[in-house]
Amino acid sequence: MQIKILSGCLAALLATAAYLPSPASAEDLMDIYREAVANDPVLANADARRLVVAEGVPQARGALLPQLSAGLEMQQFHPGYSGVANDDTGAPAVTTGGGHSRQRDLTLNLDQTVLDLSKFARERQAKLTAESQDATYEGQLQDLFVRATTAYFNVLIAQDQVEINQSYEDAYKQQFDQATTLFSQGLAPAADVTQSRAYYLYIKSSRVSAETNLKDTRRALQQLTGKEPGTLKSLREDLPMEAPSPADPKAWVEQAMNQNPDLMAANHLVTADEHSINAARSGHLPTVNLSMNYDKAGAWSNTVRGGAGYGTGTTTVGLVLAVPLFSGGVTQSQVRQAIHQRDADQDDLETLRRQTMRDTNNYFNLVVAGIEQVNDAREAVDAARKALASMRAGYDIGTQSLTNVVVAIGTLADVRNQYTTLRHQFILNKLLLKRTVGAAELKDVEEINRLLQ
Repeated sequence: MQIKILSGCLAALLATAAYLPSPASAEDLMDIYREAVANDPVLANADARRLVVAEGVPQARGALLPQLSAGLEMQQFHPGYSGVANDDTGAPAVTTGGGHSRQRDLTLNLDQTVLDLSKFARERQAKLTAESQDATYEGQLQDLFVRATTAYFNVLIAQDQVEINQSYEDAYKQQFDQATTLFSQGLAPAADVTQSRAYYLYIKSSRVSAETNLKDTRRALQQLTGKEPGTLKSLREDLPMEAPSPADPKAWVEQAMNQNPDLMAANHLVTADEHSINAARSGHLPTVNLSMNYDKAGAWSNTVRGGAGYGTGTTTVGLVLAVPLFSGGVTQSQVRQAIHQRDADQDDLETLRRQTMRDTNNYFNLVVAGIEQVNDAREAVDAARKALASMRAGYDIGTQSLTNVVVAIGTLADVRNQYTTLRHQFILNKLLLKRTVGAAELKDVEEINRLLQ
């Protein structure tokens, strides 16, 4: 991840004052991070997915635990016949078929898995998948450190470039006014006026694009936190230019291979796929269940008295052996599918492993090179300032052309833009190096926050 380098000349500071709050309400990086933790939808989504996957563990375990069920069945019969029956006194009585009888059957079933290798494999698969998602969530937490710092620094770079390009525009305006005055006095050619005016108007025409770029960085920060950012504290001038410790990039790569949460998640996923293959292959194997059944039935009739009530309950206990013989090729297909999934996830793991090695080496080298780059850029700014002052003095006495002065103004603006970008990127690269090896922590954000003023 790289800080976005804003192109073009940014609008004047006065133009941005309308949407920059008062310095009294200045926010720092920790304020932004706390807002992001509470409101960032990316992190919230990762947390929700982690919880969804975690529920697969008790579900897989539940399949191995006793399964208890109860049932009650009731039936009512209407015979619909006519006949003769004795009444209470023993005298015959005619029935018209209006009676009915009922039967009830109460059952209680208990099943316990004794041997089912597919269920055991599914439980292990569910646990590893949950561990994979936990590692993914940890990666998102560390990513938030980087995303919050990047969005914050993008705004700081934009604000610095507003100030730089305002002075850039002011310098061209000053040169245009001076050329106009000298031309009116007959001390400068008309070409100087035309040239300086062209550069000045070019800078002015870039204001709309520049203001849009600055506003967009603030909207990006708002997208992260869910609220309009206030005035932000800026990065102080004196930065600790420390090289990575340890100074050996191989040590950082080794740490990344062991600690990077994305690699850990991918590793867990591949291992879970192995258990998925075992579960699919177990579809060919017999299963043994312990089954216990209790059954009690009863009958009632309003046409025959004295026979109502439940009979004696019966209890059945036994082992149930199920041997799969043929399933239409479904089991073989599921095995092949699980193997293909394992192969795909292994390829993803290898791709991620190589990318992590490359990123770790890259960020290590960027931090090491950044020390010299920042120092050189700081010296370049001092040199460019002195060169511009010399060119202007030479133009005043006629020993330097306006072209040289204009080039010196542009050079100073360029090296200042480069300096502000490099110093912010150096701090971010140190955080990115830690994130790549899986070692980014909240204290790293707190240390960066102490560099603000």
